[in-house]
Amino acid sequence: MLEPVELKDFFIVFFSGAMVIMAGALYSLLFAWSKLQSKPWLMVLAYLAYGILFIAVLTLGSAAHLHGYWWWLVIAMLVGYLLAPHGIWKLCVATHLIQKPTQTDDLPHSKKLQSKL
Repeated sequence: MLEPVELKDFFIVFFSGAMVIMAGALYSLLFAWSKLQSKPWLMVLAYLAYGILFIAVLTLGSAAHLHGYWWWLVIAMLVGYLLAPHGIWKLCVATHLIQKPTQTDDLPHSKKLQSKL
Protein backbone atom coordinates (compact mmCIF):
# COMPACT_ATOMS: atom_id res chain seq x y z
CA MET A 1 0.00 0.00 0.00
CA LEU A 2 1.31 3.45 -0.89
CA GLU A 3 1.65 6.17 1.67
CA PRO A 4 0.15 9.56 0.75
CA VAL A 5 3.67 10.86 0.18
CA GLU A 6 6.60 8.50 0.18
CA LEU A 7 9.82 9.73 1.72
CA LYS A 8 11.60 9.59 -1.65
CA ASP A 9 8.92 11.93 -3.10
CA PHE A 10 9.01 14.45 -0.25
CA PHE A 11 11.36 16.88 -2.02
CA ILE A 12 9.26 16.72 -5.20
CA VAL A 13 6.08 17.43 -3.22
CA PHE A 14 7.75 20.28 -1.34
CA PHE A 15 9.23 21.90 -4.45
CA SER A 16 6.13 21.46 -6.64
CA GLY A 17 3.91 22.78 -3.82
CA ALA A 18 6.08 25.89 -3.60
CA MET A 19 5.92 26.27 -7.39
CA VAL A 20 2.11 26.05 -7.27
CA ILE A 21 2.02 28.99 -4.87
CA MET A 22 4.58 31.08 -6.74
CA ALA A 23 3.26 30.41 -10.25
CA GLY A 24 -0.34 30.95 -9.14
CA ALA A 25 0.52 34.29 -7.57
CA LEU A 26 2.56 35.32 -10.61
CA TYR A 27 -0.30 34.38 -12.95
CA SER A 28 -2.76 36.51 -10.98
CA LEU A 29 -0.36 39.43 -10.70
CA LEU A 30 0.55 39.46 -14.39
CA PHE A 31 -3.09 39.03 -15.43
CA ALA A 32 -4.22 42.02 -13.37
CA TRP A 33 -1.22 44.13 -14.37
CA SER A 34 -1.85 43.38 -18.04
CA LYS A 35 -5.47 44.50 -17.73
CA LEU A 36 -4.68 47.61 -15.68
CA GLN A 37 -1.84 48.78 -17.91
CA SER A 38 -3.45 47.63 -21.21
CA LYS A 39 -0.30 45.74 -22.17
CA PRO A 40 -1.11 42.50 -24.01
CA TRP A 41 2.47 41.24 -23.81
CA LEU A 42 2.02 40.90 -20.04
CA MET A 43 -0.92 38.58 -20.70
CA VAL A 44 1.46 36.29 -22.63
CA LEU A 45 3.68 36.18 -19.54
CA ALA A 46 0.61 35.52 -17.38
CA TYR A 47 -0.30 32.49 -19.48
CA LEU A 48 3.30 31.31 -19.34
CA ALA A 49 3.07 31.48 -15.54
CA TYR A 50 -0.18 29.49 -15.76
CA GLY A 51 1.65 26.86 -17.81
CA ILE A 52 4.21 26.56 -15.02
CA LEU A 53 1.34 26.31 -12.52
CA PHE A 54 -0.26 23.56 -14.62
CA ILE A 55 2.94 21.50 -14.74
CA ALA A 56 3.59 22.04 -11.02
CA VAL A 57 0.07 20.92 -10.09
CA LEU A 58 0.31 17.77 -12.22
CA THR A 59 3.72 17.01 -10.71
CA LEU A 60 2.35 17.53 -7.21
CA GLY A 61 -0.64 15.29 -7.91
CA SER A 62 1.58 12.56 -9.31
CA ALA A 63 4.06 12.70 -6.41
CA ALA A 64 1.19 12.67 -3.91
CA HIS A 65 -0.24 9.55 -5.60
CA LEU A 66 -3.61 11.05 -6.45
CA HIS A 67 -5.77 8.64 -8.42
CA GLY A 68 -9.33 8.30 -9.68
CA TYR A 69 -11.70 11.13 -8.87
CA TRP A 70 -8.87 13.09 -7.22
CA TRP A 71 -7.41 13.72 -10.71
CA TRP A 72 -10.77 15.11 -11.81
CA LEU A 73 -10.73 17.43 -8.81
CA VAL A 74 -7.21 18.58 -9.72
CA ILE A 75 -8.29 19.26 -13.32
CA ALA A 76 -11.42 21.11 -12.15
CA MET A 77 -9.29 23.30 -9.89
CA LEU A 78 -6.88 24.05 -12.74
CA VAL A 79 -9.76 25.06 -15.03
CA GLY A 80 -11.22 27.18 -12.24
CA TYR A 81 -7.93 28.95 -11.62
CA LEU A 82 -7.58 29.63 -15.33
CA LEU A 83 -11.06 31.20 -15.57
CA ALA A 84 -11.35 32.88 -12.15
CA PRO A 85 -9.23 35.98 -12.95
CA HIS A 86 -11.34 36.61 -16.07
CA GLY A 87 -14.54 36.48 -14.04
CA ILE A 88 -13.13 38.57 -11.21
CA TRP A 89 -11.93 41.20 -13.69
CA LYS A 90 -15.38 41.41 -15.30
CA LEU A 91 -17.01 41.67 -11.90
CA CYS A 92 -14.66 44.47 -10.82
CA VAL A 93 -15.21 46.41 -14.04
CA ALA A 94 -18.99 46.00 -13.74
CA THR A 95 -19.18 47.07 -10.09
CA HIS A 96 -16.79 50.02 -10.11
CA LEU A 97 -18.08 53.04 -11.90
CA ILE A 98 -15.48 54.82 -13.92
CA GLN A 99 -16.20 58.51 -13.77
CA LYS A 100 -14.93 61.02 -16.27
CA PRO A 101 -13.08 63.94 -14.70
CA THR A 102 -15.16 67.05 -14.19
CA GLN A 103 -14.16 70.67 -13.81
CA THR A 104 -14.41 70.42 -10.02
CA ASP A 105 -11.85 67.58 -9.78
CA ASP A 106 -8.99 70.10 -9.61
CA LEU A 107 -10.62 72.09 -6.81
CA PRO A 108 -9.91 71.53 -3.11
CA HIS A 109 -12.46 69.43 -1.20
CA SER A 110 -14.22 72.45 0.38
CA LYS A 111 -14.69 74.10 -3.01
CA LYS A 112 -16.16 70.86 -4.42
CA LEU A 113 -18.75 70.81 -1.66
CA GLN A 114 -19.67 74.43 -2.32
CA SER A 115 -20.03 73.82 -6.04
CA LYS A 116 -22.42 70.91 -5.40
CA LEU A 117 -24.64 73.02 -3.15
